[in-house]
Amino acid sequence: MLMQSACRHRRAQLLRALGHDCVAVIPTAAEQVRNKDTCFPFRPDSDFYYLTGFTEPEAVLVLVPGRSAGEVVLFCRENDDKAERWEGPRTGLVAAVTEYGVDQALPYHELDQHLPKLLSATGRLFYDLGTHAGFDQRVLQWVGQVRQSSRSQSALDLLALSTHLHAMRLHKDAAELAVMRRAAEISAAAQIELMRQCRPGMYEYQLAALFAYQCQSQGAQALAYPSIVAAGEHACVLHYVANNALIQKGDLVLVDAGCELDGYAADITRTFPVNGRFSEPQRQLYDIVLAAQEAAIAQVQVDQSWDAPHQAAVQVLAEGLLRLGLIQGSLNQVLQKKTYQRFFMHRTSHWLGLDVHDVGAYQVDQQPRRLTAGMVLTVEPGLYIPQGSKGVPPDWQGIGIRIEDDVIVRKKGPEVISSAVPKAVGEIEALMAT
Repeated sequence: MLMQSACRHRRAQLLRALGHDCVAVIPTAAEQVRNKDTCFPFRPDSDFYYLTGFTEPEAVLVLVPGRSAGEVVLFCRENDDKAERWEGPRTGLVAAVTEYGVDQALPYHELDQHLPKLLSATGRLFYDLGTHAGFDQRVLQWVGQVRQSSRSQSALDLLALSTHLHAMRLHKDAAELAVMRRAAEISAAAQIELMRQCRPGMYEYQLAALFAYQCQSQGAQALAYPSIVAAGEHACVLHYVANNALIQKGDLVLVDAGCELDGYAADITRTFPVNGRFSEPQRQLYDIVLAAQEAAIAQVQVDQSWDAPHQAAVQVLAEGLLRLGLIQGSLNQVLQKKTYQRFFMHRTSHWLGLDVHDVGAYQVDQQPRRLTAGMVLTVEPGLYIPQGSKGVPPDWQGIGIRIEDDVIVRKKGPEVISSAVPKAVGEIEALMAT
């Protein structure tokens, strides 16, 4: 659970940013049916959780700056003995105030009764349309009611809350960074165990299951995303999630997997040889990717462009592909024409936090955002050479390699919080030999 002092601080910061004469509405996620009467495991909406730490469904946070009866209102489920016998305990209205530090807690079923009244006293509503399709309809109904009851049809402006909130989430505080370090530590230990256990004749799903077991046995509540365990040519599929193929001798296995701890994601990728030793073609490509990643991580510096790690990785990858003869031309031609994209077609980094592809703009005033201390991003270059690639010698076909780490931007330089997982060829081979 998020520290409530941190949540209170975030709410206060957001209230200041919003100013007066407004209401902000932040719902949690809706429960999702898996099939018939069975639901997927519930996870709260990330924006809602960031501001509350509250993990139950059917809840809405409402912020009303300057309201004398309380600026922070949580609508949630009431205690219900019958329902709790079947589904487990609920926080309830009294504990919502005492445990989560809100000013007022009201029953969730009274939401339609209270919101139009709150909105009628203000001129601005902060709410992100398009995130919660079902809830959007309720919000638009409230807005319609307010506008119809007003003499002016434009009495209530609808504004995006994410403009303020996602800028806050982009910079992690000390409590968040501590959780993210632990999430990376758990995920790193699980990745190491996969290297130790992997053998020819296993199936990809067995490694995926082992990763999930290792993470949850160390305290992670869930996986941050469906694990990618891609052996052989499957590693050339960027978001391969079938995980159902036999792992064969001579394959490389690409494992892109991370746990979720207290809502925060880790995202680590390693690529290693099934039989414990890289072949020479595999090693040649792997060393290019590793050098590209090291060059990119070196660019994760305060006041550096967020795009700088990508540009550094691209240059090293292009140089390596030219050196092996897999692409043709001068380095300048390759970079200008982006011919390297035949084998490296994605960006090198994305923000990381409560969402594995976390919120936060990459551009500010149409320019790449500058990195500042407290941001967290991945660094993940790769090379992907599918079977049948025209003009590519057979030894290099069917090889996909990605190396990914989680990096905190710090004043003293990049902090790689997933560095416990070996990634140099000699380190991987030595670990797998044990």
